[in-house]
Amino acid sequence: MPNSLPITQHLLPFLDYCEIEKGLSNNTQKNYRQYLLLFTGWLKKSGNEKLKPQELTAKHIWDYRLYLARQYKTPGGSYLSKKSQNYYLIALRALLNYFAEKDIESLPSSKIKLAKQKSEKIISFLEVSDMEKILKVPDVSTINGLRDRAIMELFFSSGMRISELVALNADQLLFLDNKNAKRTYELSIVGKGKHIRTIFISPRAAEWLRKYLTKRRDVHKPLFINTRSKDLDNNRLTPRSIQSMISRAAMLAGLSKKVTPHTLRHSYATDLLSHGADLRSVQELLGHKNVSTTQVYTHVTNKRLRDIHEKFHGGRDLKDK
Repeated sequence: MPNSLPITQHLLPFLDYCEIEKGLSNNTQKNYRQYLLLFTGWLKKSGNEKLKPQELTAKHIWDYRLYLARQYKTPGGSYLSKKSQNYYLIALRALLNYFAEKDIESLPSSKIKLAKQKSEKIISFLEVSDMEKILKVPDVSTINGLRDRAIMELFFSSGMRISELVALNADQLLFLDNKNAKRTYELSIVGKGKHIRTIFISPRAAEWLRKYLTKRRDVHKPLFINTRSKDLDNNRLTPRSIQSMISRAAMLAGLSKKVTPHTLRHSYATDLLSHGADLRSVQELLGHKNVSTTQVYTHVTNKRLRDIHEKFHGGRDLKDK
């Protein structure tokens, strides 16, 4: 009977449930596994290895939260941020929801409160002038330079997530072979949560992708490949490689701020809003499930509204009596 099993033995059935019944992405399943392995490891470390779901109390949750906040350190030797602590707690909530779904008596997930974070999230983005500097860094006389330029152009043109970009295959871009076309292209991709969405490729980004694909003299499946890989059957460029490339390009471009693939996604969203796009449209273009996620970009619209207020509000001319 499930109720007689200790919590540590529910991890694998829970992950199967996430895949089969919930249809969660591989990345989400991988994250849940990582986060819950820490919880089950803590149970063992604290002498609760045989703790059953119905025996879990609010005191256990509180002690685990103290462990996350004050004792656990990452492999790099640092403590978890409030945001990171919440990832572990959200995974634990999901496990408790699974118990409820399977009629396994346990603590309700509502008993797990997330750590409070600062209400405003600072978004790092690049001005168009800085974006142009980074784009000019790769040596486009080489295949790797063309690849890197095409990657950054595609990021800025589409606002793709890095996981979406690395998953692209070369045959998905065959429709770009019309060299005379000066139009925006549409491409359907499988985004976060396995949701299909449309991204847009500007004429300029399409041109760099064409140059890169024309230079390729192979039949490998991935769109972006690691040309130095000795494993020809597994040479898809990794997110880590792309992150390193973009970071290096920013440094060579003379930028002082840290630049990541997500910075380019932020830059894409910020550029749209600064040119008058509405928040709902940007939400759809980014593939956000809720508009509240997109609202982190309101620093741009807020600035535009302030500028309008300062320019047009008649109150600026009022004088004290």
